[in-house]
Amino acid sequence: MILPRFYPIFDSADWIARALPLGVKLVQLRVKDRDPADDIRRARDLCRDAGAILVVNDHWRLALDLGCDWVHLGQEDLDVADLDAIRAGGLRLGLSTHDEAELERALACRPDYIALGPVWPTILKKMKWERQGTEKLTAWKVRIGDIPLIAIGGLTPDRAREAFAAGADVASAVTDITLNPDPEARMREWLAV
Repeated sequence: MILPRFYPIFDSADWIARALPLGVKLVQLRVKDRDPADDIRRARDLCRDAGAILVVNDHWRLALDLGCDWVHLGQEDLDVADLDAIRAGGLRLGLSTHDEAELERALACRPDYIALGPVWPTILKKMKWERQGTEKLTAWKVRIGDIPLIAIGGLTPDRAREAFAAGADVASAVTDITLNPDPEARMREWLAV
């Protein structure tokens, strides 16, 4: 499977509405601080209209109920997710990884992509993992073969080039866009990479 190379992550459908007209074709909705149902519905419709892929973070039951196509789960989410229901419902699955044990667990789940992070230090959230580095991207890509590899954590357009050179198939960004004084211009930079 070939995914678009730029993968922004946003906490609202409003951000997605800003990104899609610029040509973003792969986006994640990561709602943590409120009921996500309305945002998921709106983001689903916006992405379908734009021919873009929406990945719903964590909320796999809602993703199934609302007819979404993709879900992303962290390792903690795997403890409570019903992978059989996710697969039976036709959802494609992306998984986060940070270390060897998590990679083994992810591979056992037969995911549609694997994310590795943080490749560089990140300010998005407090993490127990240190910088993974591009060397780990190279090692992960050798291990996972044809499964798309997502680089996340501290990425910028320049760092995305390094991540691609190291073996990542896709580069993901959050705060590099959302904290930028001109998010649309920054997304255009990303799309150019």
